[in-house]
Amino acid sequence: MKKILTFILFFIFHFALCAQNNATVFGTVTEGGTNTPIEFAIVFIKDLNRSVETNAAGEYSIKVPAGRAVLLQVQRVGYKEGKVTIEAMRAETQRRIDFTLVNATSQQEVIVKDTRLKDNGLIREDVKDFRLLPTTTGNLEAVLPHIALGTNSGSGGELTSQYQVRGGNYDENLVYVNDFEIYRPQLIRAGQQEGLTFANADLMRDLSFSSGGFEARYGDKMSSVLDIKYKRPDSFRISAAGSLLGGSAHVEGSKKLGGTVAKDSFGDGYRRFRYLVGARYKTTRYILGSLDLKGEYVPNFADIQAYLTYDLNRAWQIGVLANYNESVYNFVPRSRESAFGLINFTLGVRTAFEGQERDRFTNGMAGVSLTYLPDRKKNPFFLKFLASRFQTREVEGIDIIGDYLIGEIETNPNKDNAGDIVSTLGTGTQHQFVRNTLWGAVTNVEHKGGYEIQLATSTPSPEESSRTVTKTSFLQWGIKYQSEQIEDKINEWERLDSALYSLPFDTTKLVVKNVYKTQNSLTSNRFSSFVQNTYTWRKDSVGEFQATLGVRAAYWDLNKEAFVTPRLQMAYKPLNWEKDISFRLSGGLYYQPPFYRELRRPNGTVNKDVLAQKSAQVVTGLTYDFSIGSLRRIPFRLISEIYYKKLWDVVTYDVDNVRIRYAGENNATGYIMGWDTRINGEFVPGAESWINLSFLRARESLDSVQHRAREVGDPTGKEVADVPRPTDQLMTLSVFFQDYLPKNKNFKMHLNTTIGTGLPFGFPGNNIVYRNTYRLKPYHRVDLGFSVLMYDESWKNRKPRHTLRFTRQTWASLEIFNLMAVANEASKTWIKTIYNTQFAIPNYLTSRRINLRVRMDF
Repeated sequence: MKKILTFILFFIFHFALCAQNNATVFGTVTEGGTNTPIEFAIVFIKDLNRSVETNAAGEYSIKVPAGRAVLLQVQRVGYKEGKVTIEAMRAETQRRIDFTLVNATSQQEVIVKDTRLKDNGLIREDVKDFRLLPTTTGNLEAVLPHIALGTNSGSGGELTSQYQVRGGNYDENLVYVNDFEIYRPQLIRAGQQEGLTFANADLMRDLSFSSGGFEARYGDKMSSVLDIKYKRPDSFRISAAGSLLGGSAHVEGSKKLGGTVAKDSFGDGYRRFRYLVGARYKTTRYILGSLDLKGEYVPNFADIQAYLTYDLNRAWQIGVLANYNESVYNFVPRSRESAFGLINFTLGVRTAFEGQERDRFTNGMAGVSLTYLPDRKKNPFFLKFLASRFQTREVEGIDIIGDYLIGEIETNPNKDNAGDIVSTLGTGTQHQFVRNTLWGAVTNVEHKGGYEIQLATSTPSPEESSRTVTKTSFLQWGIKYQSEQIEDKINEWERLDSALYSLPFDTTKLVVKNVYKTQNSLTSNRFSSFVQNTYTWRKDSVGEFQATLGVRAAYWDLNKEAFVTPRLQMAYKPLNWEKDISFRLSGGLYYQPPFYRELRRPNGTVNKDVLAQKSAQVVTGLTYDFSIGSLRRIPFRLISEIYYKKLWDVVTYDVDNVRIRYAGENNATGYIMGWDTRINGEFVPGAESWINLSFLRARESLDSVQHRAREVGDPTGKEVADVPRPTDQLMTLSVFFQDYLPKNKNFKMHLNTTIGTGLPFGFPGNNIVYRNTYRLKPYHRVDLGFSVLMYDESWKNRKPRHTLRFTRQTWASLEIFNLMAVANEASKTWIKTIYNTQFAIPNYLTSRRINLRVRMDF
């Protein structure tokens, strides 16, 4: 194994630097029921020892630190306290939050109304709410189907961290960590091989997700954007966690170093060095033991990651991020027994194996960035310079022989041989041989910048505050150079034997099928840039309107293709309505230049003339924040969107488990349309829950092909205009529900439910005429978790001798995966009988397993 040389990597995102400046929160405090202004209410930020009082009109205005989340609280004698967590704001920006307080003896709850216009189509979440979610992968991406619109895990189910968004495959998703694009291994073919993804939840502050129609500042992909921000620590913290599936640990802190910088309202004048370091280990051996394919599974996945920042002076900061990740998967298969069919006609397959599989995926990513952000009152702009490198080495080694017997199973329970094969339909052998290696490197150099202009602000007298008009413009730009190097060696073949005859049969020699022996070497350069401007208009008596118009340009020297794609996002939030609703409309052209896998044909050769896949998209929707209940007001949020995508220059593909095999040609057109709805809120106080429901139709039509759909009694089938895409899943429902004991909030329950209709598949080779004519069984799974708070530092006075007093907080969890023990399908294996009949044998996902997990924070 060659060691990957890790380079220095960056993160200092724009609003992280804004922590040196102020933002403003203002609003009113009124009495519930009468809407009477409350005077002399104290509005304060406890951590900063900062407070203001409301005036006779119940109005307040308070400065908050930009670039960090704070807890804003309101108190007044005789009333219940109100509080709200304010997400990070940009410096010199404003946000209105109104409080409605209730009498201290009332059973009603305080109402907080945030009148800020939400970001263009981005869903923002604090990851701490998901750390107790029961998950088999241990990766953050497992929570996306529950919080993100139109997102599911595809055929990989619970074993994969890959996800599909609104009819696209995993390669169509953008992933950023601290503003750097993240890449992944290319050769993974099954969820069992997947290790740890880049994002480490212990290091994360929050995430943003867009399911489509995103801004021009994001890259050239067709489906989604996952934008992850790491924490900016200000104190020393340690955490450690362990379970039957692995463990993790992290340390974070901040140190004052020599030399001083100019003091501001939130700094102490010292140069600061901040650090985040995390390490993880994962093994799915226990989970894989529940598969119907029995054998010796030895998966070992590990990574280590560090994120460092240093203040050079008040305006300049440097950041470093480095990651090393290694995934080793060894497997020695022994036997497999499968049954499928009907109650009165059931077929069984018995297989004995010899051989083994040995895979290793090693990758690292690192880089550095330098950010300049002067005093925004004098110079309201920022500049950022970034450089990064991703490198991967992947080795697949498979040499497995399977001898199978297929026959009819006796289903009569009254017979002695019930469950045995009583009629043999076929015997045969499948021999799979793979020796593949891939080395790749992606190097980036990038510059980004932004300039914010206060176009106009009219500030009337306090009596006419509702007539305040604010106009701002935020211009952003960026330019990026990317170099790619790929070295790929393919050596695969498959031998099939049926009834002692090798297929295809030849009397003179032994013939094997699916023989791929190629060697590809590619070096290429990409150039891309964007410019966009966000215009915001706000009048408190009317509403807030925001429009972002942007343009991207890109060129790739391998296929000599250049393109320009415009994008537009608009949002409007009425401020004079009783209901808290905002509306969105976005769309534009979204082109996706190919990466290496899209260029590679099924036979292993490379087509350098593949053009970018292209789509025209439109997305419209709304966000509605409301409360229900008469005594206790329960806050909820409803998000609903409909969308349409027109596709052309499509590179078709087939999906086997999680492996995506492209045609290597721009050979189809298509469309995707659907409706997504999410509702989340505290069904029980203090415990957030999410419900996601999606409907989808994804179709494609291969060029110069008349597609047909098979029908019973008609061997040729009827002509159809299009066929399902591999991601065509009509309906998905994801529920993440939390609850706790009525008199003990320290004992929590987490219910994770996923339901989805079957995904399409076809015959081996997926005949282009009768394409994707069959469906996998519907997917449904329930994971259940119970968590108990073993210790919290607030107990130290009540329990000074507690065994866990050396920790700040300790949680213990019991998790039950696949509670209903449902046999969900991941893919199909095709075999032949002696009558030349083919059967699709289901490859099932994992069954029920129980896991124990402990997490300690220090």
